[in-house]
Amino acid sequence: MKIGYACLALAVPGSGMKSCALKNADADHLISLIGHNLDSLERLADYNIKNGISLFRISSDLIPFGSSAAAQLPWAEIYADKLKSTGNKMLGSGMRISMHPGQYTVLNSPDAEVTLRAAQDLDYHARVLDSLGAGEEHKIIIHLGGVYGDKKQAKSRFLSRYRELEPSVRKRLVLENDDKLFNIADVLETASAAGMPAVFDNLHNAVNPAGEITDEAGWIKLCAHTWKTSDGPPKIHYSQQSGEKKLGAHSESIEIDPFLEFLQQLPGTDTDIMLEVKDKNISALKCINCVSKRDIGALETEWARYKYFVLERSAKHYNAIRQLLKDKSEYPAVEMYRIIEEALNQPLLPGSALNAAEHVWSYFTNKASEARKNRFRSLLTKYSLGETGIQAVKNNLMLLAEKYDEQYLLNGYYLYK
Repeated sequence: MKIGYACLALAVPGSGMKSCALKNADADHLISLIGHNLDSLERLADYNIKNGISLFRISSDLIPFGSSAAAQLPWAEIYADKLKSTGNKMLGSGMRISMHPGQYTVLNSPDAEVTLRAAQDLDYHARVLDSLGAGEEHKIIIHLGGVYGDKKQAKSRFLSRYRELEPSVRKRLVLENDDKLFNIADVLETASAAGMPAVFDNLHNAVNPAGEITDEAGWIKLCAHTWKTSDGPPKIHYSQQSGEKKLGAHSESIEIDPFLEFLQQLPGTDTDIMLEVKDKNISALKCINCVSKRDIGALETEWARYKYFVLERSAKHYNAIRQLLKDKSEYPAVEMYRIIEEALNQPLLPGSALNAAEHVWSYFTNKASEARKNRFRSLLTKYSLGETGIQAVKNNLMLLAEKYDEQYLLNGYYLYK
């Protein structure tokens, strides 16, 4: 079982993707942006490998305007060596990669122009995976599309358009249920008719359920049967409902106990799980650490990233985790993350926030100029008086961390959350 995250990572310096406005998308600018994004992809690959994350969804924005303005650019030839080396890194480590075109890639639209653009977009995604040297077990996930007043006809139109796609695209395509129009029963019916795999998304199913089977395990098993050996292990998408946003919105983080409970219903250990969650790699590492028997060093490494983020919320929980990790013969992953979750659910109190900010500031005490020291003290005073938010303080600390290249802080979670 592989557990992974989608597209972007938090607290991985130099891994962000860049794009531009279409009016500025001339050839030279696009080639430069593509070079930057491929460097970012390599950093993400390095991070994933170092941290044992072996499932990763590559951003569709890797090649800006990949199916339009950049479609005729020879980016795959210009960056052939970079693509090959990055692909070798990922695939050589056992990492499984995928891509997921956006909501405007609608294959079953009655509008021929929309369908043409969808096919071009799918060609682009397949080209990326081909350029990385990925086999057909590395997939492209799409939704069925729109209903357009007739669901039966919409599914039939999807099948017709699917059969017209290039073989390089068809061998990669996987169909996923959505949270509004096509439930998992619709997807299984269509995927089976097309001979393509189906992905079960648990949150989409909770919002837009199919009535034939009420339990998730049943749908997961049916979807697993659509995956051939050449497709690789079955995949599912897992997320949790945000408590603060509309129905179907992904949570900020994956809570570990519901996730572990969800795992109990999986048909086996060969199902790969893509997490769809706001904090991306942070939740992926949490889940991996809790289901893998690693050594205490893995937890200590992760605690180093969390420590000031937790201290900001609760010194009590901060000290509890420090005490928990003293016994080097144990591996209390689930307990550690339960304490972290409890800490992060505490209200943010000014005293705790100021305490954490002072701890982080200590990295710059002997480096910062008087002007920077005065700026920081002014922000702390304004925050304590309610004249600004803690984010202004953190933004200032982030600038200092970048200026003085404080990798410990740049690789921690405090400055990003």
